[in-house]
Amino acid sequence: MDELFWEYNKEGNFVKRIAILGSTGSIGTQTLEIVRDNPDLQVVGLAAGGNVDLLEKQVREFHPRLVSLQSEAACKELRIRLADMDVQIVPDMDGLLAVAEMEDSEILVTAIVGMIGIRPTIAAIKKGKDIALANKETLVTAGHIIMPLAAKMGVSIFPVDSEHSAIFQSLQGENKDRISKLLITASGGPFRGRTRQELNWVQPEEALKHPNWSMGHKITIDSATLVNKGLEVMEAKWLFDVDLDQIQVVVHPQSIIHSMVEYVDGGIIAQLGTPDMKLPIQYALFYPDRRPMAGKRVDFYALGSITFEKPDMETFAGLKLAMRAAAEGGSMPTVFNAANEKAVSLFLNRKIQFLQIPEVIELCMDAHHRIESPNVEEILRTEKETYELIHAKFI
Repeated sequence: MDELFWEYNKEGNFVKRIAILGSTGSIGTQTLEIVRDNPDLQVVGLAAGGNVDLLEKQVREFHPRLVSLQSEAACKELRIRLADMDVQIVPDMDGLLAVAEMEDSEILVTAIVGMIGIRPTIAAIKKGKDIALANKETLVTAGHIIMPLAAKMGVSIFPVDSEHSAIFQSLQGENKDRISKLLITASGGPFRGRTRQELNWVQPEEALKHPNWSMGHKITIDSATLVNKGLEVMEAKWLFDVDLDQIQVVVHPQSIIHSMVEYVDGGIIAQLGTPDMKLPIQYALFYPDRRPMAGKRVDFYALGSITFEKPDMETFAGLKLAMRAAAEGGSMPTVFNAANEKAVSLFLNRKIQFLQIPEVIELCMDAHHRIESPNVEEILRTEKETYELIHAKFI
């Protein structure tokens, strides 16, 4: 065991050192709840966007050596507040890279939102860090770069997303060559069963009321449009090395079955549990161990029954466009992701209607000249060009 990554705590147990990108967001704060309950986890680095107040509290509780914020102004304020603490504070991408590459961390939790997470993830892999992956954009846009690099460096990519974690758990002890199909479940979001006419005047407040999960604003809107499932299909292709025609989306409103794997003999293994993101986070941090965790358990007597439906890809056109982007591949998933990211922002700021989100995505995809195998610079340039097109058309 590498002494660089581990030390003993006062109880004489090994301490596992972790760093977190996106520590003030939903996944980041839940990761720190797990750290709080497990004294053999030690936080050595934290990175956040602009939430100075919460990051200050996190630094004072968890005592990381290195932290990062998006702007120099925010870093300056944090330095003043933490003048009594021994902590290094680095802004912007330099800070993200510094946290990702920390010499004494073993695993990097990538919970940051957006394609800004690609470069730090690559940097961490090159330093031999395992990745607890909660950043969808990393594999959606750069899976063709990330997965071969991880294999070359001998590092593990542990999925934190509940659906991919469920698949990962359902594969344990099985021969991956015997996979027939991955079944990714979807709650259907708050508008399941509604017609396009009923969705014409949906407001952000309605779209943010997810029936089962407590998540950040962006991913909650993605769940309402079913874009989230499309992104998960793209991720699953890279994570589990399967063809697109081996991935099926199934609407399961109760969110008890988090995903399933069908094998060549027709047998299906599923992972079930309450809708709680802390389970996949903890599983990624301690794999292959399963640690005790407080919280609600599934009561099958109270549940009574579970149901399944086919997704409505005509009403929720975002999923249909995602499947198209995944099939075309190359730089098209980057366009899909960037267009959705900007469209969701416009919707939340009441600049466009709910049903215009997939319209914005389709416009950008139709205008794009696909790059077969884009490098990181081409991925980021494609993102920038997509943003510029949307700005010219809608802002």
